[in-house]
Amino acid sequence: MERTAAIPPESAAPGTSVVQEAPRIPLARYRIWFEACQPVTLPERAGSTWRGILGHALRRAVCVTGQDRCRDCLLVHACAHAYIFETPPPPDTGKMRKYTAAPHPFVLNPPPGRTRLQAGEPYTLGLTLIGRGNRHLPYIIHALSRGARDGVGRGRAPMALTQVEQETAPGAGQWTRIHEAEGPLEAIPPQPPQMPPPPGHRVTLHLDTPLRIKREGRALGAADLGFGDLFSNLLRRVSLLSHFHTDTPLETDFAGLTQAARQWPGMEAKLQWQDWERYSSRQGRHVPMSGLTGEITLAPEGLAPFWPYLWLAPFLHVGAGTSMGQGACRMDRAKIHLED
Repeated sequence: MERTAAIPPESAAPGTSVVQEAPRIPLARYRIWFEACQPVTLPERAGSTWRGILGHALRRAVCVTGQDRCRDCLLVHACAHAYIFETPPPPDTGKMRKYTAAPHPFVLNPPPGRTRLQAGEPYTLGLTLIGRGNRHLPYIIHALSRGARDGVGRGRAPMALTQVEQETAPGAGQWTRIHEAEGPLEAIPPQPPQMPPPPGHRVTLHLDTPLRIKREGRALGAADLGFGDLFSNLLRRVSLLSHFHTDTPLETDFAGLTQAARQWPGMEAKLQWQDWERYSSRQGRHVPMSGLTGEITLAPEGLAPFWPYLWLAPFLHVGAGTSMGQGACRMDRAKIHLED
């Protein structure tokens, strides 16, 4: 059963005395299965490659005006490609009008280490769709199928989409087939991840792909990242996703939470810097995407006000480049018990 219990004042960190409701972000996680039609060579970090494939194929599939710039198009607020990739704030965005672009409602998760495939080998691409982004799942499946068929990776080797699976509930670890090639789509409605109570023990976040967070325009290294930096970035992401992509925008004490996170002493980190850059065909240049990997351990004392957001981090990712799989993290879920 889904639980969204409020955080009691006595569990709050300094500066967060108000009762706070947990954020509600419906989402769904999918596994897109492909088969290599001939030998395929992919980069070590293939998220950027798959993001490019999806973007180009989706635009070809749905664009009816041929405009060079989506933002100038009459259909910018009615187009699947514009919503997924340009993500312009709606005209009635209200207090969020200062944002010229909303965070994209998807996260791609390519499998680590799968850089070479032989003909006939399977390949699984993870996909998370957030909130109303799930309405566009049929377009995304069609675009990925078409884009993969046109060629992937070095030499543009073709791949065939064979099936799509969906996790029965976010974080459940159980998957069911919802689509086979040329067949109908039977997706499960998205739902918010079920949140357990704050744990009474230390929790470790494993950063699997580079976490890139900036402070005053500078990317933070291992010696610079504090809990306040991590949490404020995550809080902003959760807030923007809930506002632009769900019917339950987050209302909370943003200033109080941010200040409390800066003062909270319960984080220990073992991090290392990983260099990486990607080529952006749109910008015509290489874009730095280096960041931090390793482990962040959090003490149980005073963790409660931050817990609902930290629980969402493995589903939503954190930092820059989340749509292409950056900022991926895992939590020691085996030690955290969901209530029945």
